[in-house]
This record gives sequence, structure tokens and C-alpha cells, in this order.
Amino acid sequence: MGLLDGKKGLILNIANDRSIAWHIANNAVKQGATCGFGFLPLEKMERRVRKAMEEGGFANSWLHPCDVGSDESIAAFFDAAKQQFGTIDFLVHSLAFANKDYLAIGKFLSTPRDVFKQALDISAYSLIALSRAAEPLMPNGGSIIAMTYLGSEKAVPGYNVMGVAKAALESSMRYLSFEMGQKKIRVNTISAGPVRTLSAMAVGGIDEMFDHVERKAPLRRNIEGDEVGKTAVYLLSDLSAGVTGENIFVDSGFNIVGL
Repeated sequence: MGLLDGKKGLILNIANDRSIAWHIANNAVKQGATCGFGFLPLEKMERRVRKAMEEGGFANSWLHPCDVGSDESIAAFFDAAKQQFGTIDFLVHSLAFANKDYLAIGKFLSTPRDVFKQALDISAYSLIALSRAAEPLMPNGGSIIAMTYLGSEKAVPGYNVMGVAKAALESSMRYLSFEMGQKKIRVNTISAGPVRTLSAMAVGGIDEMFDHVERKAPLRRNIEGDEVGKTAVYLLSDLSAGVTGENIFVDSGFNIVGL
């Protein structure tokens, strides 16, 4: 018996077989879940996602484009998901974007207004928009999770505007959990330590971050994407039935260290 047997859910967005979304999907499928996937509607992204799906055990899963910066695209995605699945039990928000030119040490002060707005829209507001669209598909309740990082709470050089966006994401999670709880929908975030994903490589000083975590974290190592996937299974399953509005760290304990 899998922890997610009989459950159906949507995961946005896999970039490749190293992305956190892929590890979440891989673990969810292993635990019996039926998953559908969204991807940024670009031909190269579809090819990349399909290749990643082939690397896991979900090559034949439902796949549909979704631009989270467009309300029309989100509506079309969930309309198609309703036709495919009827109802869903979970939603995974594993996506973010900021102009990489401003994800460098010493670049936060120069962040332009349009770069700031885009980062907040794609990385944070999208959780609200996706949750609103998912709610009608969760008549019996469900679980929503989003991915965040310590840069939302602490100043991490090079993380810059993405740290501000993740702070907004976490705050949005708490307000969503408060409103959606009456409909038995739980909303939580996972704060993962540095993982060598495609998006992480865009952050300035990322190699130094990996080295620093390995030296200073209580476990004296960086995390693996699979460990995030396993924590996601916990939050998507009935094991966490009483957990909502929480931010769970999967970072080898790095967040507790003061010096």
C-alpha cells in the first residue's frame, strides 16, 4: 500500500530530471499517486519535460501547457485537468522566476520595477491564482504545497529579489491556509536547502553556498532532491492531516545555525 494510493494531483513545473518537482513527482508516483503535469508553453520546455518524465516512472502521464503569468492559460489548464481527472487531491507549486541579471551579489539595489513585479507575479502571486483555480476541483479537501528557500527570511547574497518573492510566497501560503482550511484544503511550504537544479544555477555565488552549507549545517552535508520529494509525500498524504500553514525546512538543519 502506498501513502498516496488513489490520490490524484497536479504538479507544476518539472524542468528536468534534477528539478525538485521531478523528485516530488517521482516519489508521489512511487507512493501510488496519479499525477498530471504543467509546463511553460514553449516547444523546448515540452521536449525537456517529456524527457524528464521518461527518466521517471511517469512517461505516459497527462501533460498540458500552463503559463502561470496568464489567467487565461491557468483557466485553460484547469479546465483540461477537470476533463482528465474530474477531481484532484493535491497541487504542487514548484516554480519561480526572476531575471538572472539581478540574481548576483551586489545587484539587489539596482533591481528595476519591472523585474521586481515579474518576480513577485510568477513566483508568489501564481500560488494564489493556482490555488483559486484548484479549489473547485477539491470538493473533498486536499493538500497544496509550494517550494521556498531560507532567502525569504535571511539576506542571502545573490538571492536578491527572489528572496523577497519567496517571502511573499510564504505569507500567501499562510493566508491561503487560513481561508481554505474551512474547505479541508491544507496549504504548506517546504524550504529546501540548495540543490543543483537548473534554477539554482542562475543564482550568483551558488557554489559558495553549497560549500558553506556543507561546512556549517548540523548534518555537515547538502541535501538531495529525493529528500525533498519524500517530505512532499508526507505533506500530500494523510500522515499530515492536521498540518497546515507551516513552512517545513529540509536543509540539513542549516536554518538553525547562528554562526
